[in-house]
Amino acid sequence: MKKNDKSINKQSKSKKMSVNTTKKSTLSTKNMTERTGRIKPVLDPGNHVVRINDITFDQTPYDTEAWNILLHVESEPVEGEFEGFLTDVENSKSPRYKGQVGRVRFTPWPFKDAKLPSGREINRNVEVLYAMIDLAKALGLEDELNNIEVDDHDPNDQITPICDYMAECRKIFSNSDYFNACIGGREWENKEGYVNNDLFLPRKFKGMIPIEACDAENSKLIVFNKDEHIKPLKKKDNVPSFEPTRNGNTDFEL
Repeated sequence: MKKNDKSINKQSKSKKMSVNTTKKSTLSTKNMTERTGRIKPVLDPGNHVVRINDITFDQTPYDTEAWNILLHVESEPVEGEFEGFLTDVENSKSPRYKGQVGRVRFTPWPFKDAKLPSGREINRNVEVLYAMIDLAKALGLEDELNNIEVDDHDPNDQITPICDYMAECRKIFSNSDYFNACIGGREWENKEGYVNNDLFLPRKFKGMIPIEACDAENSKLIVFNKDEHIKPLKKKDNVPSFEPTRNGNTDFEL
């Protein structure tokens, strides 16, 4: 123990700690990084108010027929001691995000043609269109979405048209207004041993929805429930929590 620590310990024995209760305040570790006390620059699962900075349609690395819709989202600006990730990871002098950021898959699973055990057939492209309808409703952009038309005349090419369609969606949904979202997550461990979350929107259930306009009347937004919306990592000993590094070369890229 350091000398200063000893003096503090002696004072604590002779003097009782007093707490000012004249003002109400809230102490919380929510959004804080282990040891540093800073607010994390990344979003955790939960209910959030976010905006879309970008939207991409990405092929999965393990299945060429499966695709993810990724919402690159940002929370409302964070006040106080906060430093967001660089908007351009290649430029250390670029502006930083004013809010917490994250890449959120539109569904817990990729979009892919499939046949369910019930016999129902799932068409990837049709499901993507339905997903964009849900997003347009949350953002009030139904008319803009309905104006998008892409040729789909080649029955042997079912991927080019949907990619072209999503490129048009990107134009109208990027840099969006804020909306409410319930965000779930699947925990995974990186090479350094830190636990992160693969974020996704929970599926609609009994009329409840994962995204909704901020001014929606009679809200049907899903309320985040850790037991239902987090897929936990199998427990290991001495697994640290996520703590981002501070240099520009390792900033989170969105």
